Amino acid sequence: MDQIKQVAIVGGVHGNEFSGIYLVRQYLAQPEQVKRASFTTESVWANPEAHYANKRYLHSDLNRQFKNCDLANLALSNYEQSRAKVLNAQLGPKGNARTDLLIDLHNTTSNMGACLILTQSGPFYNQMAAYVKMMMPEAIISRDEDHFAAEDHALMCTLGRYGVLVEVGPQPQSVLRQDVLELMHRMTQHILDFVEHYNNGTLPVLPKETEAFRYLHSIKLPMNAQGERIGMVHKNVQDRDYQPIYPGDPIFTLFDGSEIPYDGDTVVYPTFINEAAYYDNNLAMSLNEKVLITLP
Repeated sequence: MDQIKQVAIVGGVHGNEFSGIYLVRQYLAQPEQVKRASFTTESVWANPEAHYANKRYLHSDLNRQFKNCDLANLALSNYEQSRAKVLNAQLGPKGNARTDLLIDLHNTTSNMGACLILTQSGPFYNQMAAYVKMMMPEAIISRDEDHFAAEDHALMCTLGRYGVLVEVGPQPQSVLRQDVLELMHRMTQHILDFVEHYNNGTLPVLPKETEAFRYLHSIKLPMNAQGERIGMVHKNVQDRDYQPIYPGDPIFTLFDGSEIPYDGDTVVYPTFINEAAYYDNNLAMSLNEKVLITLP
């Protein structure tokens, strides 16, 4: 039977996402909170220098540095690129990792609640999703490009043999909110409990179907030919992460007062709406489809 022997909980990949940093500090101070009988847990602060500078990153986004080809490229040597190689040596190496499960903790400025993001598919992930959703009904399950192989993913969680992200919001950058920290802690505890049950063969009866959302693509804010923004996210969409957008619904309001409707032909579900960290790329939101995770 597949066994999870080594778990890593990683916070602070982005220096201005405070919940993961403070939760890792809490776990380092009180390791009994993440201790389980069947596996060992280590807590890791990923990007301290960016936190000290009160920035998301110093040179490049650390959570985009973990493709196999980039980890092997010694010419990629700025702070975050070098830090990724250090973390790969500490927790990986990717593809043959000593870490069986990596739990990566993140905040979003968007109104997404507590999200379990799966970047891979398979029975282990499906059972985890069903367990977390059963224990925490308000949780959102997201399947983010889970059709790609781990080596093609740039995200840090793919360092582990298994890897997931815990994404919780809304929380402004460089701010700590008790409700958001508590949600992150609760979801992390449910994941650890799931692993303990999984190792021991004591999982409860899980629902056969679990609602989830699969990433489709991202859309940008309206811009003119000069690359200047000429509009904003429509007020009827703002803060309504995971709520349906129907064909023809307005999604942007232009500064001249006109509106731009959603021009797709199927219902979609927006996430990362107006995420502050994505404004440098003019990203407005990600669009998702609703799917079901099924267990045999």
